[in-house]
Parts: sequence; C-alpha cells; structure tokens
Amino acid sequence: MSAEAKPSSRDRLLDAAATLTYLDGVHVGVEALCRAAGVSKRSMYQLFESKDALLAASLERRAPDFAARLLPPSDDGRPPRERILHVFEQVETQAGAATYRGCPFLAVQVEVKDPDHPASRIAQRVKGELQSFFHAEAERGGAGDPGLLARQLILVFDGASARFGIRAETSAGLLRPTVASLLDAAGMR
Repeated sequence: MSAEAKPSSRDRLLDAAATLTYLDGVHVGVEALCRAAGVSKRSMYQLFESKDALLAASLERRAPDFAARLLPPSDDGRPPRERILHVFEQVETQAGAATYRGCPFLAVQVEVKDPDHPASRIAQRVKGELQSFFHAEAERGGAGDPGLLARQLILVFDGASARFGIRAETSAGLLRPTVASLLDAAGMR
C-alpha cells in the first residue's frame, strides 16, 4: 500500500494563489499565500521570481480546467446554437455555488489594470480563446456577423460573471433567454 504523495511546494503555492486570489483578490499578500501553502517566503521566491509570476503561473494552470468546465466537448454533435447556450448554462450552474466570485480571468483583468502584467496577458489570452469559440460557433451557425455576435456574447458572459459574482443578480432564468435573443437577432440556427 503506497501513501499518497504530498503536493510539492510549487503545487501548494499555485493552489493557494488560485484559491486566495479568487476569494480575496489579486492583492492578497505574500505572507498569506505562503502561510496557506505551508511554504516559506524564501522558498516561494526560489520557485517564482515574484508574486506576479506566481499569479501568472496559477492562472496558466487553471486555464484548461476553466475551458473544460465551460465549453462543450468538440465532438458532442449539438448544433452551434446549443453549443453556445451550453456555455451560459454552465455559468448559471457555477453561479449557484456559494463560493462563486465570477470569472477569475475577468477579475484579474479588472484588478490588475496593467494589460502588460504577466497575469493580465494570460487572462487576455484565455478570454480571447472563449471569444474565438463564440466566433467559430457563430460562423458555423450562419450568424450574419459572427465577429459582432462573438463580441456581444463575451460582453454578456463577462457582465453575467461579474453580476453573479458580486451577488448583484441571481442567475435564475435570466441568462439563457438573454443569449437566445442575441442568437435569434444574429440569425443563428
């Protein structure tokens, strides 16, 4: 019988950064991050050049899970309209969790403000990939202007994530009809 391997200091720091920055914001202190990870500051700085580098690495590591939780499988056979609606259904489902604070990538962009910050660049890329998904599905679904529809959908996604994340709005029944109206107006099949 083998014992489970203890996560490495690097993994514990990445986990702590993901959890604390999501719950408390990107300005959480290095001491709090190290305490949560059970790692000394010296060890943190041996593993990561800076707190900014730790934040960027944490976001990079979270990106595949973010996409997997939102996007439908590429081979699911549903029409483009339903594939887009799937994303927003996932947002509604996630927004129901007590720990939901919105899209972590949007939060970083809002909090950091510097578009050249390493974490901002990762967040921009991840959000760009989501917009590209919307664009590709809009093209496949015959939207009149797939680029415009993709921009509208990312705007709704970010707005819903932010409003649900701060508990200014509940997700009950609002998001799907809103998105469906946009899809109808764009001529999506």
